[in-house]
Amino acid sequence: MQNSKVKIYKIKGMDCAACASLIEMDLEDADIRASCNYPKEILKIEGEHDQKKVEEIIKKGGYNII
Repeated sequence: MQNSKVKIYKIKGMDCAACASLIEMDLEDADIRASCNYPKEILKIEGEHDQKKVEEIIKKGGYNII
């Protein structure tokens, strides 16, 4: 059984599902696989990742991690 670490971030500033998709694509460009849920305002990242890089990408996109 594989032990995969999951990190959940609360995101503010998403107005629609397209915003969630943009966040996912921006992170994917940085080789970070993520799933963003607009209604719940959460971002889920599985596996090891650079938290500072995630925060930087989210802020650059105009969103906030709370």
